[in-house]
Amino acid sequence: MHSAAQIGDAIADIDTPALILDRSAFERNGAALMASVSGLPIAVRPHAKSHKCPEIARRQIAAGAVGICCQKASEAQAFVEAGIQNILISNEVVGEKKIARLMAMAQRADLAVCVDHIENAQALNAAAIAAGIRLGVLIELEVGAQRCGIAPGGPALALAQAIGQMPGLRFLGLQAYHGPAQHLRTLLERRLATDQAISLTRDTRDLLARHGIVCNHVTGAGTGSFMLEACSAVYTEIQPGSYIFMDADYSRNDWHDSGMPIFEQSLFILTSVMSLRDPDHAVVDAGLKASSVDSGLPLVADLADVRFHKASDEHGVLQRGPNAEKMWLGQKIRLIPGHCDPTVNLYDELIVVHEGHVEAIWPILARGALC
Repeated sequence: MHSAAQIGDAIADIDTPALILDRSAFERNGAALMASVSGLPIAVRPHAKSHKCPEIARRQIAAGAVGICCQKASEAQAFVEAGIQNILISNEVVGEKKIARLMAMAQRADLAVCVDHIENAQALNAAAIAAGIRLGVLIELEVGAQRCGIAPGGPALALAQAIGQMPGLRFLGLQAYHGPAQHLRTLLERRLATDQAISLTRDTRDLLARHGIVCNHVTGAGTGSFMLEACSAVYTEIQPGSYIFMDADYSRNDWHDSGMPIFEQSLFILTSVMSLRDPDHAVVDAGLKASSVDSGLPLVADLADVRFHKASDEHGVLQRGPNAEKMWLGQKIRLIPGHCDPTVNLYDELIVVHEGHVEAIWPILARGALC
């Protein structure tokens, strides 16, 4: 596999497009998260779907995380094979082949999974019995994301009671994650949405307790809201992922007076000017195949009054405003991706830079793990 850089290269010598990580900003983000919840009765389980990189997972665990989250069985497999031992698949795993893969991993690592339907629980139970294990499961609640999850209250209670009768499963608790709340722009909007999720989760936890079912774990939360869940006295664990990188979409949130750390941008797409039709119109070599645009086009990191105007497969068009410096052919420019998670999934490696040079190259081993 061709690598865009070698250790010791100057940033200007990195081939493009490339995904680069500012090691100092990355480390400050990790330290800020752990410091923000220090002293709270809350565990940190970062979501690895953001980085898909075992080296980052190892560093997060060394810094105090209890383990990681993954979103797919194949993603979890990449981390298990890299030696990561404590993994929650914060998603449903449905289908014979996926469940077989799950059971094989559960014999090698401390693995848990979410369920939201009795038929899925029954399939997991049968497979776990056949494999000679008891699989940990959490019931996923629908708390506002309008995605996966069983309704809080009575439906969740019925599912928990059924799981309690399944010898191949261990009921661990609840997952309650409100994904859209992470990207609501004002603190008030995020607080209202998260408070509603917390209330639904608390009521369900208490209902289960009244029926003799103990929820040892209540997990969820993301980069946009985690302090609200951490201080709720309901959640026992938080799952932020993007905080280590950040992106253009998160930069649009209002963080002032939120009580949360202000995380730095540490992840960038390094690109080169490959065509210069005129001083105000530059084309770079990073287009749709180099940056996810589901949350908008990238931002130009270092050049004032220069805008990423449009993208095609392999081209990005930059427009220079009246106050911008002139661009030149071959110029290296850092872009801030619109959405970090799917952008990372486009690359095989993270090029770690420090003080202007390449310090390390970390493989993105779970890249493309979609099944």
